[in-house]
Amino acid sequence: MIPVTKPYLPSREKLDRYIDGIYERAWLTNNGELVKELTRRLEEYLGVENLLLVANGTLALQIAYRALGVTGRNEPTEAITTPFTFGATASSLKWEGVEPVFADIDPNTWCLDPTNIEPAITPRTQAIVAVHVFGNACDVDAIDAIAKKHHLKVIYDASHAFGVKYQGENLLKHGDAATLSFHATKLFHTGEGGAIVFKQKEDLERAKKMINFGINGPETIEALGINAKMNELQAAMGLCVLDEMEANLKARAAVWHHYKQALSQTLQLQAKPEALDYNYAYFPVEFENEEQAISVAATLKENGVLARRYFYPSLEELICLGPQMRQPISKDIAGRVLCLPIFDQLNKQEVLNNIAIIKMDLKT
Repeated sequence: MIPVTKPYLPSREKLDRYIDGIYERAWLTNNGELVKELTRRLEEYLGVENLLLVANGTLALQIAYRALGVTGRNEPTEAITTPFTFGATASSLKWEGVEPVFADIDPNTWCLDPTNIEPAITPRTQAIVAVHVFGNACDVDAIDAIAKKHHLKVIYDASHAFGVKYQGENLLKHGDAATLSFHATKLFHTGEGGAIVFKQKEDLERAKKMINFGINGPETIEALGINAKMNELQAAMGLCVLDEMEANLKARAAVWHHYKQALSQTLQLQAKPEALDYNYAYFPVEFENEEQAISVAATLKENGVLARRYFYPSLEELICLGPQMRQPISKDIAGRVLCLPIFDQLNKQEVLNNIAIIKMDLKT
């Protein structure tokens, strides 16, 4: 089967050299040499400051909320977020005692629509948690203006947006914090892992203590904390993947452009601003109706190709998140979007075969 995505596996020889160093130092975790090196190199590569590596992308969200004071432990608290995203964006809020309040998405960009945010704000609202869906930039200027007007924190779930630039600036520079997932299936990965980029250094310093049990010295525990640290083996994988990022991007871009050239006149694609420098992490397509999307996915599977219905269902339909207002645009888009296979090892003939299968099914 051709999967919807496949982990990028870097040079084994280079990875082995990093692992040899880990064995020599016998330092496996607790802010080791490789974690420090990866932090420095990612800040340089991404052009950001105040980056904190963590164990996974969900913990990145949870630590970001807590470091910014977005918590519902002591009083009823809400955060406005999008229903068209991976479940962790909303479930991490719920886990921290913050009620997710969904606002509907833009039907073209599929990101949180700023015009729907303000009507959802209540005295309990503490934050806006927006998602750069499939690496597409939210309307960051409009969201920032709303947040300033209502004195709200802004956290961007940028799990799909590694390396994406908007108007010449890295997307991670927007918001009070932006979080990344370094899961194995992501463009850049550490096997499992994640990161937070904070706007303010004091928030970074607060978060550093939080991810290490609140410890502030050999005999000092300063605050409540959790174990959310990245370990040296994860960092070793990340350093190797980062070394080969340009080759990975070039291969993905070729796949992405083959799909676009062949399908942009047949299917609706996600609308992106002209000032966006994309990372080719995903290739989602929008069908005319849900039946068509389901049919194409089934036909692809019959031919050994896995496409995926990201993000289905729309999150307001999840019982575990509690009663929610209906979000008709998100529900509609969630039923009609498929992500097509895209990864560095996918060759041109396989891409052309995928395209042919889709076009054949659409004609029947």
